[in-house]
Amino acid sequence: MNFITLAEKRFSVRKFKSTLVEKEKLDLILKAGQLAPTAVNFQPQRILVIQNEAGLKKLQECTPYHFHAPLALLVCYDKTTSAERSFDHKNSGDIDASIVATQMILEATDIGIGSTWVMHFDPQKIKKSYAIPDQFEPVALLVMGYPADDAAPSKLHAQRNAIDQTVFYDDFSGWEGIKNDNITSTNHHS
Repeated sequence: MNFITLAEKRFSVRKFKSTLVEKEKLDLILKAGQLAPTAVNFQPQRILVIQNEAGLKKLQECTPYHFHAPLALLVCYDKTTSAERSFDHKNSGDIDASIVATQMILEATDIGIGSTWVMHFDPQKIKKSYAIPDQFEPVALLVMGYPADDAAPSKLHAQRNAIDQTVFYDDFSGWEGIKNDNITSTNHHS
């Protein structure tokens, strides 16, 4: 499958089968995260695999958006390991963790595993519930599993701003008049 087709195919799955994700498939998803580029290749990502009953029960107390998935990956970064931009001291950890998360959800899609990127969670509660070290910062919660037979993309999934609304060449002149109301469909397979 080419990349654009894969990116178009992937959608946020909010309804899962109870079938467990096989270790071989989980290992492929985690490998995709391991291969992700990070600033200075410092690899600050720290991923917590949540798959047993007790861990998934705790997750339900940290977010209402668990969708009863049989697997979750909590993507964190180690603040003591991530790179920092010298000019303004911007820490790259959240960016690195986001790249890792993106590669993992795309790999999951490629092998038939559905996912949803959840940012709506209580970070303090999740840190306490899973005894996350203070130096680890949770960034994204990826709930995963086999999509239910009736799982479908949201109505907004295929809508995207026109590319000339988000891409500029050489300078940002003309950006002031742009609004997000020129959304077009990217679904080339309808």
